[in-house]
Amino acid sequence: MTRTVWIKADGAVGDWETRKRRITTAIEAGADWVLVDETDVGRVRELGDVNVAAFLADADVVDGDDENAEADAYFVGKGGEGDGTIDLPEDFSGSADLTTLRRRDDRAQGAYVRVLGTEYEAFAEAAAEAADFTVIVGEDWSIIPLENLIARVGEETHLIAGATTAAEARTAFETLEIGADGVLLDSDSPDEIRGAVEARDAADRETLDLRYAEVTAVEATGMADRVCIDTGSLMDGDEGMLVGSMSRGLFFVHAETAESPYVESRPFRVNAGAVHAYVRNPEGGTNYLAELSSGDEVQIVDTDGDTREAIVGRVKIEKRPMFRVQAELETDDGVDRIETLIQNAETVKVATKEGRTAVTDLEEGDEALVYYEDVARHFGEAVEESIIEK
Repeated sequence: MTRTVWIKADGAVGDWETRKRRITTAIEAGADWVLVDETDVGRVRELGDVNVAAFLADADVVDGDDENAEADAYFVGKGGEGDGTIDLPEDFSGSADLTTLRRRDDRAQGAYVRVLGTEYEAFAEAAAEAADFTVIVGEDWSIIPLENLIARVGEETHLIAGATTAAEARTAFETLEIGADGVLLDSDSPDEIRGAVEARDAADRETLDLRYAEVTAVEATGMADRVCIDTGSLMDGDEGMLVGSMSRGLFFVHAETAESPYVESRPFRVNAGAVHAYVRNPEGGTNYLAELSSGDEVQIVDTDGDTREAIVGRVKIEKRPMFRVQAELETDDGVDRIETLIQNAETVKVATKEGRTAVTDLEEGDEALVYYEDVARHFGEAVEESIIEK
């Protein structure tokens, strides 16, 4: 599931300058969509690159003359039945909003519904059957309607919960474990907008089950082409990447955040190993270190297994002396062996039970932090097949 953050910036939130500030903040924060009045679409396009959704000015009219003034999605509900301006019909087959959604000419793709009572919850469910996007806004931000719709609607629509704070956005993303697909944030606060985006990113991230493996060999192997991954993000002292010669078992290698008497710290860098090794990416697959280049994404992980993504800014490949590090761990099928090549340098550190340890100080019997996943991989993707790596 891809989570989204939408920012409400229609005429109900204020004049154009107020709306413009919201939209600009949304773009800078990395929000996915802004929801505006149809007349503002062209102005939003001039502010930056963001998906634009618009409330239809008239349920029967979409102005397609100006390409820049055409929204990426159109919504019904404002000034109609969805927000309570027009009473709901007893029979939903007579609903103007639902009729517009169901038209074969794809006149509207989204529904906006204020949950003013149980009948509006039922109306939202009916709208979800026809809408690509369904926004539900609770008047007192009650979680029950959201829970009900998550359970009933399933994958029929991209379900978006109204929120006014980042905390509400976080709760929406976590509801019933599955969570809402998106949130529509109604707030002028840059902190709340950034917080909602952070909640979206946190909801999409994995938490990995890291474990310890006993180091059984640390051997100097000679020279190899070593890869440093320089990211566009700064890493903390407990963060690094998962790398290894065998896709099923990846070693935790710390970012160069520690001070050294020999070189300055470089908290954007992981000295990851030799060109053949794997590194884990945010999609749960792997890439060869040699194939990484600027603009690619890699997964950053901390020693608790919490993950986030980072953009590769630069990859440095240089010949350096290497160690072969081998470790063993208990699996369901017995003892397995994993290994990697890593540069022979005191600035390169792995995580062990004793804490951050330079590879030059690593010894047999130490317990190194690893991620073990007993699967084969083909072009970085997990596959069900037998494979031998040694």
